[in-house]
Amino acid sequence: MLPLKPYLLRAFHEWIVDNGWTPLVLVEATRPGVEVPASHVKDGRIVLNVSPRAVRHLSIGGDGIECDARFGGVPWRLRVPLGAIAAIYAEETGQAFPFVLDEESDLPASLENPPVDERRAPQGVPEAAASEPPEPSEPPEPPRPAGRPALRVIRNKD
Repeated sequence: MLPLKPYLLRAFHEWIVDNGWTPLVLVEATRPGVEVPASHVKDGRIVLNVSPRAVRHLSIGGDGIECDARFGGVPWRLRVPLGAIAAIYAEETGQAFPFVLDEESDLPASLENPPVDERRAPQGVPEAAASEPPEPSEPPEPPRPAGRPALRVIRNKD
């Protein structure tokens, strides 16, 4: 199966750019295979501006992100493996899409630990307890139309 992460990265990158914002990628620079200027790494991380005006030849693929950029006027070929990408976000709004920093998992952080449905028994619960049906709840009342109801007849002129 193809990894999900590059598709999500491309989609969020496109969405951020289409809104006129600046896409930034948070990278764990100490991960194996990361090729970024060490002088710009702080606390083991680097934030890369991957907007069309900041980089050239941007490629977001199954191996990670590659592009050409300049740091202090010095050209660099940046390479960031998928496992080193912690998040992509819009600089102007802070809207972010975080990822799990595990090379084995390509799920976004928001999907890695999904919310627990309390009606389902957690793993390790005896089967008898797990088979109890959830308490019934009353169905919601359908919305009522505003104003007086009316029917309109439409005739076909055949």
